[in-house]
Amino acid sequence: MSRVKENVEKILRELPPQVQLIVATKARSVSQIQQAHQAGITKVGENYVREAEAKYAVLGPQLEWHLIGHLQKNKVKKAVRLFDMIQTLDSLELAYLIDRECEKIHKRMPVLIEVNIASESQKKGVLPSSLEDLIQGVRSLKNIHLLGLMTMGPLREDVEQLRPYFQQLKKIFDEVKTKYTEHCNWSCLSMGMSTSFRIAIEEGATMVRIGSSIFE
Repeated sequence: MSRVKENVEKILRELPPQVQLIVATKARSVSQIQQAHQAGITKVGENYVREAEAKYAVLGPQLEWHLIGHLQKNKVKKAVRLFDMIQTLDSLELAYLIDRECEKIHKRMPVLIEVNIASESQKKGVLPSSLEDLIQGVRSLKNIHLLGLMTMGPLREDVEQLRPYFQQLKKIFDEVKTKYTEHCNWSCLSMGMSTSFRIAIEEGATMVRIGSSIFE
């Protein structure tokens, strides 16, 4: 049994049934992704459109492709054709571009809004104080389907220090979920990575993004 297969099976055993696993595959080879797929993985997350495009050319639609890195405006046209979900929507301008390109190909794109939960100046994502304005704008777009929120969380050596940020996002998630019901689904709260997914699940994550714990 390959190490990748062992790691996938171990993590899948840990995850509650309501939590989706997105395997973060940035800088991973097609062969590594195939090993993960053979072990039962169906959803992968890529950070860059160009890198995902090259892998998609080989692996195709047998996998569900999520964009989990920042989407540049000049990559929107390719992204809407390639990805099954965009997890990093962070501005109304970007939402308009996604909506326009989706309309051209008759596609309704599932999206998550990325929240910069720690309000870090160097990080992407909408600030919590601006989130509701963005939600109101996004839910009016007919070619975008808002499914929830996502966060990266700040870098901390002690992952326990991430718990308050996950708690804060869950609180925000619950508030907007009850406030904005039309044209929104609110089934996804994407937070937690290899070092922090256990804490994220304890705090309400329904989707985790794990890479290094599978491939290393």
